[in-house]
Amino acid sequence: MTDSTPHRLAQLFDLGGRIALVTGGSRGLGLQIAEALGEYGAHIVLAARRPADLDAAVAHLGARGIRAEAVACDLGTPEAADALVAQIVERHGRLDILVNNAGTSWGAPMEDYPLDGWNKVIDLNLTGLFLLTQAAGRRSFIPNGYGKVLNIASVAGLQGNYPGMIGTIAYNAAKGAVVNFTRALAAEWGPRNINVNAIAPGYFPTRLANAMIDQHGDYMVAHTPLGRLGGEDDLKGAALLLASEAGRHITGQVLVIDGGAGVI
Repeated sequence: MTDSTPHRLAQLFDLGGRIALVTGGSRGLGLQIAEALGEYGAHIVLAARRPADLDAAVAHLGARGIRAEAVACDLGTPEAADALVAQIVERHGRLDILVNNAGTSWGAPMEDYPLDGWNKVIDLNLTGLFLLTQAAGRRSFIPNGYGKVLNIASVAGLQGNYPGMIGTIAYNAAKGAVVNFTRALAAEWGPRNINVNAIAPGYFPTRLANAMIDQHGDYMVAHTPLGRLGGEDDLKGAALLLASEAGRHITGQVLVIDGGAGVI
C-alpha cells in the first residue's frame, strides 16, 4: 500500500461539483440519501410536493454544511418531469445524478382494489420515474456522456407481503417493474457511460411504512437476521457507492438492504 492510496479512494467517492436531484427528498429515505450525497460534495436539488417540507429539508441540510435547493412539483403529473429537469439544467448547466425516490402506496385487498388507487400508485412510482429518467437522459446524461441513475425500488418488488398484512398490489407491481426497468435501461444506456442501478430497501420507519410497522413490526424484526428495522444511516453507503465513481463498473444491479430478511 502506498501513501497515495487513501487519497485515491477518497477521490473515488468525491462528488464535489456534481448536481444531484433527489425526488421525494424532503423526508424519509430521500432525505437520508440527500444527506449522504451532500456530505460528499454534491449540490442537492430536492423535489417534492409540499413547499413547507422542502423548506425544512433544505434548512436541515444547510445546517450540516450541505448546499441544497428545492423545487416543489407533483411528479405524478406527466408534464412535471421535463419541466423539472429543464429548470435544473438551465440553472446549473447539467444534471449528473438522478435519485428516483418519490413514491406512494395504497392499501386494499386485491378483490376490492380501486382503479383510482392503482392509477395513482402506477402514475407516480413507475410512469413518473420513466418520464423523469427520460428527461434527464435527453437534456443532460446523453448529451454530456455521463450520468448516474439510482432508482429506489423495494423488497415489495421482489416478493409478496407478510401474511396478514393489507394488500398493496399496485405498489408491489410498480416496484417490481422498477427492478426490471433498472436492468433494461442499464443495458441500453451503458454504452453512453450512464450507470443505472437500484436499491431495494426493506422496512424502514417512514411515513409510508409506519402503518404496517405499527401493526407488524414485531413480526418483521423477529424474521430479520440482524434483528432490527432499517435505520437513519443504513442507505447512505450504498447510495454513495452507486452515485460516485467508486461504483463506475456497477450497473443494472438491485441491492437489497433489508437486514437479511430476504434470505430466510
